[in-house]
Amino acid sequence: MVLDKEESVSLVSLQSREKPRGCAGCNGKILDRFMLQALDRFWHEDCLKCACCDCRLGRVGSTLYTRSNLILCRRDYLRLFGVTGNCAACSKLIPAFEMVMRARDNVYHLDCFACQLCRQRFCVGDKFFLKNNMILCQLDYEKGHLNGSSERQPQ
Repeated sequence: MVLDKEESVSLVSLQSREKPRGCAGCNGKILDRFMLQALDRFWHEDCLKCACCDCRLGRVGSTLYTRSNLILCRRDYLRLFGVTGNCAACSKLIPAFEMVMRARDNVYHLDCFACQLCRQRFCVGDKFFLKNNMILCQLDYEKGHLNGSSERQPQ
């Protein structure tokens, strides 16, 4: 059985009278002023790294992921184990770690999220319309709506 786990990383101060702890990464004593605590163990700041890309997880953020005895950053966890899908506009694969735009049940690459008639890209707060599963800007929607089309679905 494979268990996925999302774990937080804490920076802990080593008290001067405290006995040095062993690092779960290198097995050496932690003599630094600060150490990381994750997965119920202690680590040197340089020893808690992603098993794939070697990025330091204390710097990346406060979350790490584990699966199959691997310690991973969010990006590599999603790349290896995340769910992928296809873009509703171009039908190409969207990797699980990539940022996307959503409209109802459709998912789009950021670059594909544009009016499908005039290719105008949308900014945050812009009004767009989803008509017959096509993304339309307000101008193209109103042109089509005036020509007898139906179904107004502002987003």
